[in-house]
Amino acid sequence: MAIMKLLLLVLCYSILTTSAQSPATAPSPSSAPTDIIRILKKAGGFTTLIRLLKTTQVYTQINSQLLNSNNGMTFFAPTDNAFASLKPGFLNSLDDQQKTELIQFHLLATFVAISNFDTLSNPVRTQAGDDPNRLALNVTSSGNQVNMTTGVVNTTIGGTVYSDHQLVVYQLDQVLLPRDFFVPKPPPPAPAPTSKKKTADVPAPQADDAAALSLKHRNGALVIIAVAAVALWL
Repeated sequence: MAIMKLLLLVLCYSILTTSAQSPATAPSPSSAPTDIIRILKKAGGFTTLIRLLKTTQVYTQINSQLLNSNNGMTFFAPTDNAFASLKPGFLNSLDDQQKTELIQFHLLATFVAISNFDTLSNPVRTQAGDDPNRLALNVTSSGNQVNMTTGVVNTTIGGTVYSDHQLVVYQLDQVLLPRDFFVPKPPPPAPAPTSKKKTADVPAPQADDAAALSLKHRNGALVIIAVAAVALWL
C-alpha cells in the first residue's frame, strides 16, 4: 500500500510539473486587412460585380486606399439581379475604360454612414470624376432611406452589406449608370487648314501675252519666206 501511495504521489507531481512548464496559449493574430472581394463573396449574390472588380483591377485600388487613407470608403454594390436587369449585351458593349468608370462611379472616397447622407452636397463626387453633366450622382435622404439618381437611373439603397470603421458597402438593386455612357461626346476640333504650296514660282502667261507671242512667231516665219523668195528670184 505504501508503494502504491508513493507511485501515486510521483504521478501527481509529474502531471503538475508538466502543466506548469507548458507554454501559455499564443494570442490570436490581428485581423486581416479589409478585402472587398472577400466581403462580397461572404455576402453572396455579387458574382458579376466581383468579376468586374477583378477584370478592371479596381479592387486593388479599393484595398490600397483602405490601407493608406484615413478617410475610409463607401461602395454601392449592385447585386447580380441588378446586372441581369440591364439591356442584354450592355456590359459586353463597354470597353475596358468604360467598365472601370462604371465601377468607380459606385465608389466614394469617404466613409458615409447611412444616417449621414444628408450632409453631402450634390452632385456627389465619385471616384469616376466630377463632370456635373456626365458623371453626376445626386443623393437625397430621409432618415435611413437614401435615394440616388444619375439622370439615367433612379434607385434606393437596399441595405448595408458590410460596415466597419473604414469601409461601408451598401446593396443596390439597380446599377448606377452615368450619363457619360448615353450623352454623345462632342466631336474633336477640326484641324486648321493648311495653305497649298505653289507648284511653280513663275506665274503662268496671261492670254494677251500668249497672243502677242504667237503673232511674233508668225511674223518671223513670213520674213524668212520673203527672203527665200527674193534669193530664188535673183
